Amino acid sequence: MTQRAGFIALIGEPNAGKSTLLNRMVGAKVSIVTHKVQTTRARIRGVAIEGESQLVFVDTPGLFQPRRRLDRAMVAAAWGGASDADIVVLLIEAHRGVTEGVERILEGLAGLAEGRRVALAINKIDRVEAPALLALTQEMNDRLAFEKTFLISAEKGYGVGDLRLWLAGEVPEGPWLYPEDQIADLPMRMIAAEITREKLTLRLHQELPYQLTVETEAWEERRDGSARIDQVVYVMRDGHKGIVLGNKGETIKAVSKAAREELEEFLGRRIHLFLQVKVRENWMEEAARYSEMGLDFKDGN
Repeated sequence: MTQRAGFIALIGEPNAGKSTLLNRMVGAKVSIVTHKVQTTRARIRGVAIEGESQLVFVDTPGLFQPRRRLDRAMVAAAWGGASDADIVVLLIEAHRGVTEGVERILEGLAGLAEGRRVALAINKIDRVEAPALLALTQEMNDRLAFEKTFLISAEKGYGVGDLRLWLAGEVPEGPWLYPEDQIADLPMRMIAAEITREKLTLRLHQELPYQLTVETEAWEERRDGSARIDQVVYVMRDGHKGIVLGNKGETIKAVSKAAREELEEFLGRRIHLFLQVKVRENWMEEAARYSEMGLDFKDGN
C-alpha cells in the first residue's frame, strides 16, 4: 500500500472542542482541555496513524475577536495553521449554530487560497435533535462548499473514526513526516508547562486565566529513571502571586500535585516537580515569552 502523510488544521471558535478532538484522534493528551476559552496558545501538532497514512494535526488557538497583542498573535497563528495545511477541518458546536464568530471564520475561509480543501465537523451532536442538526448542516453547506460534513461528538467519540478514515484517504501520497512512535512535535518541556498551566486554569477559575504563563526552566534526568522538572509561573502583579500561591501555599501545592501526577502518567515514570511563582509585569510584551509558547511576537502588532 502507498504511504500518505499530510497536515490537518483544526479551526473553530474557542471551546468548540478542537483540543478534545485532537486528543481523541491521537489517542493521547497532547493539547490541554479546560472549560476556559483560548486555552490553546501554540499550534500543537499531534500525530495519528491510520493504516498507511500519517495524519499530523495542527490544533490552532480558537478564532475570536483579538483585543491585545497576545490575542492577535494567537489569531495569526490560527490562520497561519489553516493556510499551511493540506486539509482544514472547521469545527462548530451543534447547539450554538452559526454564531457571529462562525460567520467571521466562514469569511476568512472564503478568502483562503483557491484549492484549499475544507471539511466541516459539527461537534456535540448529542445536544440537539435530528431536525435541528439537518437544518444546520444545510445552512453551513449553503454558506461554503465543504468537501465533506461529519457529525461528531469529540468527547464521546461518535463519528470521530469516520472523520479519521476520510482524512487518511485524502492526505497526499508521500513518506511519513515523523517517526512512528512520536505523537507530538512539541518539546516535552513545553507539554509539561501546558499541563501545569491547565491545572492552574482549572484551579483558579475566573481569577486569572490570561495573566499567567508557565515556563519549564530546567529538566534534569536522574540515574534512577526519574526526572526533576523546575517550572516558573509568571504573573503580572504581586496580587496575582498571592492568588496563585493561595493561603499558606495551598493552591500552588494542589496545582503541583495534580500536574506531577498527570506528568507521571503521561511519561510513565516518577517526576519531581518544583514550581516557583514570579512577578513579571510586562511578560505579555516580551518576545521571549511568545517564542516559548510557539507564537510569533511580531504577529501581535
